Amino acid sequence: MNTPEQLTDELIRLAFAEDIGDGDHTTLSCIPPSARGKNRLLVKEDGILAGVDMAQRIVRYFDPELQMAIFLPDGTEVKAGDIAFTVEGRVQSLLQTERLVLNTMQRMSGIATTAHRYAKQLEGTHTQVLDTRKTTPGMRIMEKEAVRIGGGGNHRIGLFDMILLKDNHVDFAGGIEQAITRARSYLKEKGKGLKIEIEVRNFDELDEVLRTGGIDRIMLDNFNIADTCEAVRRIAGRCEIESSGGITFDTLRNYADCGVDYISAGALTHSVKSLDMSLKAVQ
Repeated sequence: MNTPEQLTDELIRLAFAEDIGDGDHTTLSCIPPSARGKNRLLVKEDGILAGVDMAQRIVRYFDPELQMAIFLPDGTEVKAGDIAFTVEGRVQSLLQTERLVLNTMQRMSGIATTAHRYAKQLEGTHTQVLDTRKTTPGMRIMEKEAVRIGGGGNHRIGLFDMILLKDNHVDFAGGIEQAITRARSYLKEKGKGLKIEIEVRNFDELDEVLRTGGIDRIMLDNFNIADTCEAVRRIAGRCEIESSGGITFDTLRNYADCGVDYISAGALTHSVKSLDMSLKAVQ
């Protein structure tokens, strides 16, 4: 299995292959190889900065001789006009890396800003907002890191680091008890210590899960606020509780006040607005 570091390197490699192809002919045609210069990352919108470490990784991957001076680290609450960092070195390298650096910074900062907003809404409760697998294909590691930088939590990274028995798994397995029993047997057979979470759609399913036992977390799928409070009462500390589905920013706090441990929100990654920034030459 590839490590997060390997996946990130592969993402960077593919991104450059996509953008540069057989050469940045605009740059190569008008900029001599010996020319040197400096770019600066200008924040143009208030938010949470994210992607600085990734930007440094990108420039080092492309040209190890590029020098990056970091003024603001990941997680900084930034204002329009702030300078996050400068990059200095061969102008050809600056021009060929600027779009990938900027795209990464804007996307990650937009996600971190959204996650921070959700996390602030939950202050004073014990509930943590989590991301989901609703991420841009190939960019999951980067996007989930941005959620963490913004103050949210990471749900499972993929299909490999947790068992999550969703409605389709339960239906195809023939029911809740069958799905849980098979999952537990599988983990024992494979010698894996993964957590088991199961999704429930109503109180009948919740009661069956509680009778069956053997799980670590219950996901309440599309429960309204009143039913969520009742579900928390029935579970009564027997396992972790996650709310998911149909929860908006405006109702986030109401669900947390029911006493759930987690609220998962696909909106943290699938529908965020990038934070406005520019990466321009220092004259």
